[in-house]
Amino acid sequence: MKTNTDRRLFLKFMGASSLATMSSISTLTGCATSKDFTPAQSIKPSTKDELVLPEGLSYEVLIKWADKITDKESFGFNNDYIEWVSKSNDELVLWVNHEYFDELWLHGKKLKNKTKNQVDKERYQVGGSIIHIKKNNGSWKVVHNSKYNKRITATTKIPLIAQRTIAGKRYAVGTLANCAGGKTPWKTFLTAEENYDGFYGELDKDGNFTPSFAGWEKYYKNSPHHYGWITEINPITGKAKKLTGLGRFAHECATCFQQNQKTVVYTGDDKADEHLYRFIASESGSLEKGELFVANINKKKWISMDITKHKVLKDNFKDQLDVLIHARDAAKLLGATPLDRPEDIEIHPVTGDVYVCCTNNKGKNRPHGKIFKISYNKGNHFQDTFRYSEFIIGGPEIGLTCPDNLTFDKNGNMWVTNDISGSAIEKGPYKGFGNNGLYFIPMSGPSMGKVFQIASAPKDAELTGLKFSPDYKTLFLSVQHPGSRTKDINTPTSTWPNRDGTPRPSVVTIQGPLLDKLMS
Repeated sequence: MKTNTDRRLFLKFMGASSLATMSSISTLTGCATSKDFTPAQSIKPSTKDELVLPEGLSYEVLIKWADKITDKESFGFNNDYIEWVSKSNDELVLWVNHEYFDELWLHGKKLKNKTKNQVDKERYQVGGSIIHIKKNNGSWKVVHNSKYNKRITATTKIPLIAQRTIAGKRYAVGTLANCAGGKTPWKTFLTAEENYDGFYGELDKDGNFTPSFAGWEKYYKNSPHHYGWITEINPITGKAKKLTGLGRFAHECATCFQQNQKTVVYTGDDKADEHLYRFIASESGSLEKGELFVANINKKKWISMDITKHKVLKDNFKDQLDVLIHARDAAKLLGATPLDRPEDIEIHPVTGDVYVCCTNNKGKNRPHGKIFKISYNKGNHFQDTFRYSEFIIGGPEIGLTCPDNLTFDKNGNMWVTNDISGSAIEKGPYKGFGNNGLYFIPMSGPSMGKVFQIASAPKDAELTGLKFSPDYKTLFLSVQHPGSRTKDINTPTSTWPNRDGTPRPSVVTIQGPLLDKLMS
């Protein structure tokens, strides 16, 4: 497999114009290249049942599964994406996704035949939490019973923003499978419904139904077409709406970029051989209307998914909403490029380049994934043509595999988490990588393009949702599904974080002088 270990290849990738911009990052942030990160400041891969950090960093658990946020509401299961609106550097209103539940830990055993009460218990665990947090004496704490604290779950009634009814309804019951997301320029949150078919099943274009793993359809006849959308959340009021214009598929994220008062949203379909999408809003301050595009990477162009522009769409779908409901089918008819599970997408804060994580494609013998970059002439995100280049090809030589979520710090350096499935950790091509981790990639200076590991997750866990505080003094991080390979609750594979025998997905805060040093 091709690797990208030679820094000359990285410099070539960045390109002369980008390198000039990188120089401007150093100027803007106070000589970011004056201090170089060294391997001694990183950690080696670990298989410990602990959140392992290098010297100079420490963590605290902010909130964990089942913690009360009000007298009546509690924090959901398997927290993922994290976003905030700021009241000050030390006071935030936080949104946290809850992607899915684990039957074993929720019910105490795996269930063959669930009761309606058990399904209702599961429906409460997904969706998201809005929590008010404050920093006092250096530590972040949840403000219990704050007026902002609330849950949005699989039972919340949410309008479907669409040109007509979907399965006879103008609303969906609940949001679920909430993976990553995004933040709009008007400070609402976008939560991405990913593996929605696991809850109410799937209904294909020809009317064929595939049952879900959760089996909720036994008690609730909610249409699968009500799920798999991007849901917009007002963090202050908790009001939500599903934005059908961005298409229906296994959304990993919904990353917004605003240019000349126009908004573009990038989102990927996290499934092997699926596609990358771009949505251009037609109204300022709203994502309710606009045009969806899908990427042909080979031709380096965006293809409109407007039914009026393609005979093949007119011949196969009854209207534009039908195209959006079955976006995967429509994308293939238009010649979209199949990708290796496109997951998180982020935009460099200075260059404006679009970075896309592709986790892996085991069926195509590409187990390690990659990160690629899309850039535009003069940085214009509304062009239909783009440039494509590969940033990092995962593998043992580069020190990174299965990239999943990413973000940029105030110096424009990249922070990446990865996602090796629990059953594959330390096996086959993943031998030597240890548990899943968090990685730091300098984008300027002598170590530009090198991968340094900054954290190692507890056993079976995945690190997700990385988000810096407004002053970059804290990194918020989700620790998802520790102990997920447990077969018997009496012999858990992980007991993190409480060591009381029950592993609990949690949000942690990471702080310390090393964080400041990396961004000094």
